[in-house]
Amino acid sequence: MENNYFIDSEKLSKSALEKKHKLESDPSSRRNHMEYLDDMEIIESDICKNVINHMENYDYSKYTAKDVRIALDSNTCTIENFKALISPAAEPFIEKMAHKAKLETSKHFGNTVYLFTPLYIANYCENYCVYCGFNCYNQIKRMKLDLNQIEHEMQIISQSGMEEILILTGESRSHSDVVYIGEACKLARKYFKMVGLEIYPVNTDEYKYLHECGADYVTVFQETYDDKNYEKLHLFGHKRVWPYRFDSQERALMGGMRGVGFSALLGLSDFRKDALATALHVYYLQRKYPHAEMSLSCPRLRPIINNDKINPLDVGERQLCQIICAYRIFLPFVGITVSSRESAEFRDGIVKIAATKVSAGVSTGIGDHESKYSNNKENTCNEQECGDEQFEINDSRSFESMYNDMSEKGLQPVLNDYVYV
Repeated sequence: MENNYFIDSEKLSKSALEKKHKLESDPSSRRNHMEYLDDMEIIESDICKNVINHMENYDYSKYTAKDVRIALDSNTCTIENFKALISPAAEPFIEKMAHKAKLETSKHFGNTVYLFTPLYIANYCENYCVYCGFNCYNQIKRMKLDLNQIEHEMQIISQSGMEEILILTGESRSHSDVVYIGEACKLARKYFKMVGLEIYPVNTDEYKYLHECGADYVTVFQETYDDKNYEKLHLFGHKRVWPYRFDSQERALMGGMRGVGFSALLGLSDFRKDALATALHVYYLQRKYPHAEMSLSCPRLRPIINNDKINPLDVGERQLCQIICAYRIFLPFVGITVSSRESAEFRDGIVKIAATKVSAGVSTGIGDHESKYSNNKENTCNEQECGDEQFEINDSRSFESMYNDMSEKGLQPVLNDYVYV
């Protein structure tokens, strides 16, 4: 990719503008989104076929109150029960769903809630995803932390008491290659007991390398499981290849990762079908890799630069609560993360019912943790020193505030539940 597709200047070059316009207006100019690129590993797996078959044949309008009652009265939740629980027919039963979800959460997780924080180390991107604040055509300040800066950020975070970190980059191999990410993992292992990654998808041998560098788990957002809508939202770059992204978690497990996380970005497509596909993605992989830890994230689309271009589908808090409760009932052993995209009130409420993990002390910008964690205002990052954020957060509580709030609500904050021997 030409360097002028990374927007470090105030405006796009003429050639970049022309390419952008053609991608938007001429579908024939886009690469086939189901076709692998030469450097992409293809694995043999039937999970994708099973998930998509269920999603495409899911008619949630056919489910009735009777189906929902049957699902709530059942000792185990089948796929068919789950379909009923995420249907519109279940909306009047949300309180009953919450009660059942809380029982399942207490049974398998007690009253614990896990805390972690994300660290964005770069925001360069080589993809044109029209809804993302990092996409290669957005005019934002780009930045990549060097290893000294990464370690400084990690020192600041670890001094707060945090023991789990999630390392994130924009999806750019040329600016954030696997070796660079691996070095960040090695640094993270010095300061944290749990190291997660949310990066561009890579091949099995690369996941193996990152695991050897210190990464414990990998989270990948499929964004939407509707490949036709996916094609319209991802116009350019490696991320455009839908099946390669789908198989990311399985490649990570094949590479030795201890755990994997899943998510759709609710609001990009039909959220009920995306919720079904996300849960089934976990369901089938859990049966194929029973030793692995699985987790779900439940993000809704937040305001970003191109929000006016994509017409996001509204997902209300009540609907989000329905989805999260249904996840817990269907997948009782799986961790559920609710991010800082949601309000403090919603997060505080849902962790008492079904969610088991929340982020704290969050920044989605690059290199600005000192401004959030330090009282030394002279060291606060300024506009020239920091990279722009990916999206707006809704819950900006610090780690200390989050820890205290969880404790006051009768929950037990957990910073780490894994010991290396």
